Amino acid sequence: MMTKFFPFQFHITDDCDQRCKHCYIFSEENNKPILTMEYENVLKIFNNCINMCKRLNRRPFFTITGGDPILHPDFWKILQFLKENEIPFGILGNPFHLDNEVCQKLAFYGCQFYQLSIDGLKETHDYFRKSGSFDITLSKIEPLKKAEIHANIMTTVSKLNINEIPKIIEKVVEYKADLFTFARYCPTNFDKTNQMSPEEYHELLDTCFKLYEKYNGCGTEFSLKDHLWTLYLYEKGLFTIDENLANDVIYDGCNCANGHLTILPNGSVYACRRMESEVGNGLTESIYNIFTGENMDKYRHYENFEKCSKCELLRFCRGCPAVSYGYTHNFYSPDPQCWKKI
Repeated sequence: MMTKFFPFQFHITDDCDQRCKHCYIFSEENNKPILTMEYENVLKIFNNCINMCKRLNRRPFFTITGGDPILHPDFWKILQFLKENEIPFGILGNPFHLDNEVCQKLAFYGCQFYQLSIDGLKETHDYFRKSGSFDITLSKIEPLKKAEIHANIMTTVSKLNINEIPKIIEKVVEYKADLFTFARYCPTNFDKTNQMSPEEYHELLDTCFKLYEKYNGCGTEFSLKDHLWTLYLYEKGLFTIDENLANDVIYDGCNCANGHLTILPNGSVYACRRMESEVGNGLTESIYNIFTGENMDKYRHYENFEKCSKCELLRFCRGCPAVSYGYTHNFYSPDPQCWKKI
């Protein structure tokens, strides 16, 4: 029987060529020190995660990111460790340092996917990220695919770009990206100026679903990353609840404190990177103990979800608690884009 993966998102450096307006690292304090984890500590984190997975009978899967991870001074040594230990990984990064040679090198070390971001059409995307970034990002899909690395496109959606998502989908299909998905903007300071209404977001899902059906089989896959897709499919009759499933088991939905961990360049372990949720430090503590400990348990009180606990989809959805936290600093408050009446 194949052992299940346990995913870790590992931020090895804060160093980056951009200062994106919705970045968790630099969204508010532009003078924040740029941290980079030393190579010896990177190996310490890897081994800590590997030990945790052995105890849980899981296989580790690392998403290496930053900042831009390729700017880490020991980036290739880090990939060499993963290759030698046959540990699967993907990368979340920027497009600026990719070329045919780099992509082939990434493939040699076993990179399974490289995720790039497109956060609007050209003017909007370059406003969010960096002048010229839109065209450069699209141009890097081809060399990644030539190296047989999945070229994934991710969009952060907010009220500022919600109307551009359909055109983004058409653009990534045109450039033959391997996968497209989007997640919602998480504010860091109670900001509600970019907040979408439940009705606006439902309309977006409906529009996107029709486009996904239109482009089915075109070569680009569409990931239903946001857990409100579960509610959307449930209402369309495309997701049903198996009556034989236990009522006290979490089967799907938000992975916070359930099946995912994030490690930052200072060793801090977060239950979820999309919100303030530090639960320990992987350089000084056992990550297994962190994952099974009291600090993580604070995010596992599913009966405390103010709206979701009353919903039949509690075990499968729960929306995005990080988005809820961004507007209220209460992990268990109702998802602001959930349209379901309870």
